Amino acid sequence: MSSVSEPTRPPQEVGRHDVEPVNADPSDKPLYEGRKKIFPKRANGRFRQLKWIIMAVTLGIYYLTPWLRWDRGEYAPDQAVLIDMANRRFYFFMVEIWPQEFFFVAGLLVMAGIGLFLVTSIAGRAWCGYTCPQTVWTDLFLVIERFIEGDRNARIRLEDAPWTFGKIAKRVSKHAIWIVIAVATGGAWIFYFADAPTLADQFIHGEAPTVAYMTVAVLTATTYVFGGLMREQVCIYMCPWPRIQAAMLDEESLTVTYNDWRGEPRGRGKKRKAAAGVKTGDCVDCNACVVVCPMGIDIRDGQQMACITCALCIDACDDVMDKLGRDRGLISYATLADYNTNMAMATEPGTGRIDPDRVHTDDGHVKEGFRNFRWAHLLRPRTFIYTGLWAAIGIAMLFALGLRDRLEVNVLHDRNPVFTRLSDGSVQNGYTIKILNMKPEPRTIRLGIEGLEGGTISVNEINDEPARSVAVPVDPDKLRQLKVYVTVPRDQLPDETARFTFSVDDQTDQEHDEYRARFEVPED
Repeated sequence: MSSVSEPTRPPQEVGRHDVEPVNADPSDKPLYEGRKKIFPKRANGRFRQLKWIIMAVTLGIYYLTPWLRWDRGEYAPDQAVLIDMANRRFYFFMVEIWPQEFFFVAGLLVMAGIGLFLVTSIAGRAWCGYTCPQTVWTDLFLVIERFIEGDRNARIRLEDAPWTFGKIAKRVSKHAIWIVIAVATGGAWIFYFADAPTLADQFIHGEAPTVAYMTVAVLTATTYVFGGLMREQVCIYMCPWPRIQAAMLDEESLTVTYNDWRGEPRGRGKKRKAAAGVKTGDCVDCNACVVVCPMGIDIRDGQQMACITCALCIDACDDVMDKLGRDRGLISYATLADYNTNMAMATEPGTGRIDPDRVHTDDGHVKEGFRNFRWAHLLRPRTFIYTGLWAAIGIAMLFALGLRDRLEVNVLHDRNPVFTRLSDGSVQNGYTIKILNMKPEPRTIRLGIEGLEGGTISVNEINDEPARSVAVPVDPDKLRQLKVYVTVPRDQLPDETARFTFSVDDQTDQEHDEYRARFEVPED
């Protein structure tokens, strides 16, 4: 996460950015404060590159997934990921989830929560900084903004400039593209709930369901407002995670940190001050870290609720250190434990003042012994517990998914009357039987009874003569409901209510299910 590099070129002059943090320490601010526009400068570096990659991957998954096809045969939809609300199904490639199997979805949500706890305990708000939809779409909107209006200084000048044709054209173009992106976002969402090509054609021709247009309208508005107009306000005031994440952190959690044990006292003109006998740290107070921050904070003020740990300040500071010929890592991912250790090494005993001579060698590099990122931070009890829980739930779900039956039977005994005495003295009970075929192919299921001596079943729409079992055709991915009558001859009637079993079998793939039922008889 943090690295040290030897200077490869002579030190260069570094200018100072005229910027003040917009979202500074909120202790002296009201509960809510109106938004002040932030004009973040484009950053370049490894973390910015990582954010580009994650943005491309996440947006690609979101927009393209509904268009992926998956062949499930002629009786099932061929959309790879589909939430079929009309038929109450959830398709995910080779997996099909029925309503009664919702525990699989619940398990995935639990895994997502534990995964979020695991990531937070390791690297703070990495979710917020890299993969949160608010961050991803805000970054995308900023790309459009920079493309049309220019980088930070150009956008500030445009903001302060009078309204001319050029300014109006740029603003209209920017907001028009934002709205197109927002519409595409809402449009992509509805395609998860119906066949994407079919719904797209209906949507264009005004033939889609009303709820589709309403959903697109709502998501268009929220994407446009959250990503284009509110931005960091959503993270600060609307999202609960900044207030929850503190419970997930410990002294070994990595967070974006300004290493003031190395940077203080700040000062520009290091050589001039050194000649005057003034000791300074590595921070030249250039404000490069502030000017790239999309949240408008100064990381040098310490850990803050508004920080999403996007690490762009690390890229900006590393670039400055390279220009000055100094070691990278003045701002870095660090743990509280390492920070405290380094601070103790950097301060004068008894005074608590940071002494740059205790940190730097004569040629300006950081002395050996100061701690940087170590992989050991990942290997500690909390991460083992989270990883173990996450893996255990995943393995249990895979095990249940592999062993689940795709054939079920449910039986409901008639209540009025509970039994019928026929003219020959035999007794008949009526049952409503539901046979569920959870495979996307037609099946012939053998329905039978076990354990009721002399009992036979009859299904008016299937068999003319009573028998111990009947063959029931069931359509693919369908539930078939039958009215079944069980009859026991007079001379074989049990003395009291008898227990027996309805069984269903598919001889092709050896699937079996059964239901314990009761056979009611007269008391006399």
